[in-house]
Amino acid sequence: MFSLDQLSAFVAVAEELHFGRAAERLNMTQPPLSRQVQKLERAVGVRLLERDNRRVVLTEAGRAFLTEARRVLALVETAGDLARRVDQGAAGTLRLGFTATSAIRTLGPLLRRMSEELPGVDVILHERVTPAQIDGLIRGELDLGLGRPPFDTQVLDSRIVFREPLCAVVPSNHRLGALGRPLTPADFADEQVISYSPTQARYFHELTVRFLADAHPRIEQRVQQILTVILLVAAGRGVALVPASARSLGVEGVTFCEVGVPGEPVELHAIWNRDSTNPVLHRVLTMLDPTTPPKAGSV
Repeated sequence: MFSLDQLSAFVAVAEELHFGRAAERLNMTQPPLSRQVQKLERAVGVRLLERDNRRVVLTEAGRAFLTEARRVLALVETAGDLARRVDQGAAGTLRLGFTATSAIRTLGPLLRRMSEELPGVDVILHERVTPAQIDGLIRGELDLGLGRPPFDTQVLDSRIVFREPLCAVVPSNHRLGALGRPLTPADFADEQVISYSPTQARYFHELTVRFLADAHPRIEQRVQQILTVILLVAAGRGVALVPASARSLGVEGVTFCEVGVPGEPVELHAIWNRDSTNPVLHRVLTMLDPTTPPKAGSV
């Protein structure tokens, strides 16, 4: 078997066709260079160079071997560069979980920035509700999630990446949309409200329950996804509370209304397993800086 040093010695001599110049190029003396080439020829089992006191020429076998030797050395150099880039988080894979509403304001800009700054990183996208993302992070199926609290803080770390106000969504011809003012919890008394699953959409379920605690609305449906909520509102099945960014979904037949009683801001978190060793994750986290809350009703 031959070594990379022997390959490098042979390539230098083959390109210079002179042992003295090749030794100078490799910052070594001529005798050890000659020994490296001789060891390589013994390992390969053929003469690669014809040499005498006046000249050095490649044999036919040497010319063929030179092509492959260059390829092997280039491959080794490329592999080393790839390993360094992976270690620095500039190459590799990121398995990214997201919810439908996180895609509105956060996912798109993040993916564009990654394409510009980390073109060597492959992103594998997984659309999942937050509980499914948390399960994936704990199982090692995901590297990063974009979801809503609460989390298991013994296993997961998180960082707020976006805050926005809560707003109401009502059918276009609904009386609440014609009031011309921010809505209060009392406005929802006896209204048919579309709410959220207490297990699969716990965060929005709890926001809705806290906001409407004294309003005594009629809960008709409980669903998981913001888009489903808005589509049901558009179909006249009730009214609902959603994050302000849901305006950007562009669903026809609905009206978005500000709410007049300041409630908790809707938070979007970056979530990751604190035991993750993926260097790409830590590079991407630097791109997810928290933003200041937008004004009520902004998109």
